[in-house]
Amino acid sequence: MSMSKLFQGVQLNKIIIVAALGYFVDIYDLVLFGMERVASLQDLLKDVYPNPEERNNQVALIGSNLLSYQMIGMLVGGIFWGVLGDKKGRLSVLFGSIVVYSVANIANGLVTDTFWYAIMRFVSGFGLAGELGAGITLVSETMKKEDRGIGTTIVASIGLFGAVVAGLTTILLNNWRLSYFIGGGMGLLLLFLRIGVLESGMFNNLKNISVVKKGNFFYLFSHPRLILKYLNIILIAIPVWFVMYFLVQFAPEMCVALGLSNGPKEGKIPIMVAYIGITIGDVVSGLISQKLKSRKKVLFIFISLTLLFSIIYYLFANTSIVVFYTIVFCIGFATGYWAVFMSSASELFGTNIRATVTTTAPNFVRGAVTLMAAVNTSLKPSFGLVNSSIIIGSVVFLLAYFACYRLDETFNKDLDYTE
Repeated sequence: MSMSKLFQGVQLNKIIIVAALGYFVDIYDLVLFGMERVASLQDLLKDVYPNPEERNNQVALIGSNLLSYQMIGMLVGGIFWGVLGDKKGRLSVLFGSIVVYSVANIANGLVTDTFWYAIMRFVSGFGLAGELGAGITLVSETMKKEDRGIGTTIVASIGLFGAVVAGLTTILLNNWRLSYFIGGGMGLLLLFLRIGVLESGMFNNLKNISVVKKGNFFYLFSHPRLILKYLNIILIAIPVWFVMYFLVQFAPEMCVALGLSNGPKEGKIPIMVAYIGITIGDVVSGLISQKLKSRKKVLFIFISLTLLFSIIYYLFANTSIVVFYTIVFCIGFATGYWAVFMSSASELFGTNIRATVTTTAPNFVRGAVTLMAAVNTSLKPSFGLVNSSIIIGSVVFLLAYFACYRLDETFNKDLDYTE
């Protein structure tokens, strides 16, 4: 079946565009911070630590802490915005989260010390946490069930291109403050685009029914069936952030450990190359899902591809710089099942807790980076970076396969129901 036929009848309406651009600024900020973390901290600490060696040590330590604060903000924000989306509506999240993000991102460009930088990374993470989940929920509930997979694919694919824009911004401008200002400005422009977007009809039908509990996060842990469904959807996506953290973001350190002498000295280019692959992978995985009429099969295929290219990375990434970047691109492509993962998350649960699940699940997946980093810190002195990451990755992939096996198929599932 041709791509044009698959996309035939799918309306690229304002809801999809707004949701896609919301995810665009989400990814822009996450990648921007990853690329500008060192440069911004070097600038902020140059007078505090004049000695280059001491400053570099502090940059590494504080940079790791800033990432943790950002992830904690996303975890807290995921719960807050998810509950709000089920109680007050999907649009309330789309408006509220982008305001918080935009103000915080502009403030990131104004910080003069690491204390306020940490505060602003937490607030930025808190604001961004609502974007993707609320957008995907609104798209899933608005589109026809046979088309919603393509809708979420469009959202994810356009959104992930924000990583490429973030990379180009950092390289071309070479000004971390201006890069943050641009991110905040894009968020404010998106705020105005959201005026006139209509609320989900499924939510409107439910909001006046008082007997149904809406947006109760703890309800997800009230029954073994709900607990397992929720854990399964989270575990399926953790391999994405395992490879992005260890094999892409830590590419300079990993290349040294693997013996590639002319590997990248910083993470900017590997991150850009990986996200180009992810963007293409998201389109392909979404189209295959529509062709096979299955989310579960595609998740299994792409988790397997991610494992395969991860193994190839460990074995052959030290061959040459060309081989290294080719593998990084392939890893990015393989992890491009994020759109299918988000589609599954939005389709697994009823309307009364759908936004809660679709907003918290991706942020808990991202938050798993903090846990993996902590485990790596514990294992690294004894096993080294390469072996430590292999141990962590083995556990991550085993859990992902088990979760995929247990996952319910949701393709063409009617979403107008409650838990």
